[in-house]
Amino acid sequence: MAALASSPFIIPCRTTPSFPLSSSSSTSLSSLKCLTSSSPISHLFFNQAQRRAQVRLSNGGYGTVSAPKSFASNPDQLRSAREDIRQLLKTKFCHPILIRLGWHDAGTYNKSIEEWPQRGGANGSLRFEIELKHAANAGLVNALKLLQPIKDKYSGLTYADLFQLAAATAVEEAGGPKIPMKYGRLDVSGPEQCPEEGRLPDAGPPSPADHLRQVFYRMGLNDREIVVLSGAHTLGRSRPQRSGWGKPETKYTKDGPGEPGGQSWTVQWLKFDNSYFKDVKERKDEELLVLPTDAVLFEDPPFKVYAEKYAEDQEAFFKDYAEAHAKLSNLGAKFDPPEGIVIDSGSPKPEPEKFEAAKYSTGKRELSDAMKQKIRAEYQAVGGSPDKPLQSNYFLNIMIIIAVLAFVTSLLGN
Repeated sequence: MAALASSPFIIPCRTTPSFPLSSSSSTSLSSLKCLTSSSPISHLFFNQAQRRAQVRLSNGGYGTVSAPKSFASNPDQLRSAREDIRQLLKTKFCHPILIRLGWHDAGTYNKSIEEWPQRGGANGSLRFEIELKHAANAGLVNALKLLQPIKDKYSGLTYADLFQLAAATAVEEAGGPKIPMKYGRLDVSGPEQCPEEGRLPDAGPPSPADHLRQVFYRMGLNDREIVVLSGAHTLGRSRPQRSGWGKPETKYTKDGPGEPGGQSWTVQWLKFDNSYFKDVKERKDEELLVLPTDAVLFEDPPFKVYAEKYAEDQEAFFKDYAEAHAKLSNLGAKFDPPEGIVIDSGSPKPEPEKFEAAKYSTGKRELSDAMKQKIRAEYQAVGGSPDKPLQSNYFLNIMIIIAVLAFVTSLLGN
């Protein structure tokens, strides 16, 4: 099956959902192991200390219905799953749609709601049909189909972790920055815990800047993070049959890779770099897509500061993107253990400090307070004070002068 490489960003349809999971869609769903019937169809086995959870179809989605609670992911299985995702990316070229899956699972977070999972966020709820049918999630069932075999193979992973692991790996494998991820997210247990529709942003609202701020501020993100995350549009394509935006195909997308078609934001739409900002700024190529929410990044003054910066400095873009992506992936998540699980061993070694001669020079230095007090005490011990200089010993001075003159006279005589 050819992967449907769609945009990683959040782009819903403009009208009512055009993605009913019936007829043709239900056929694709039936190809998934956990969608073959409404009776119990598979078992997820966690580690020996955990109970076996029976999984069956629940409202057309993937639901753990008899497990007493969700479990944290197994670190070894996370590492192994990451390798499988890397191999998947090499054969299916599905980087954009995996990023979009991770983003849409996390992007429902509402910082004003404290309770989990009502607050939304990265909790694996996007595996359920009721949420997959949200207009913004059109086509994401294809991402789920790609990842389900990995989930079946590594049953010690939560869906919430798998979605975020896939998104971060896709960015890195496309040439993007290393994302400082942590894992251990718990899954919601049923479709009744899915967020209501309407929490994800639109692509063409009447006031793009206000709309972006309304949605992303609700998540706890700021202007810089809005702009830098928009830079992920450097990957992927928009398909009009899903979002209502873009051309059916362009010279950059007609031959794939993956399933042909759609309109991309950049020429090399499987390479993660800062070309999105450059292309949106210049708008010289009519074959490339620019949505209202893209154009506003160079029109709104606060947004423009960051968009201009990232168009000029890819290193700054990578640094800020890695931080913002990691923050987004943690939104609303409930971790077990609470501090999360880090699967990358150690931290990168810092670069050796460059030699600067000034740091080792013997230039003028300020005396410490302790040294100043010591000198003051010694000065006062021989009769001096800060307000009165020491009195001169005239007899001693005269004797020194006589001795010097005698010495000089003897030299001249010899």
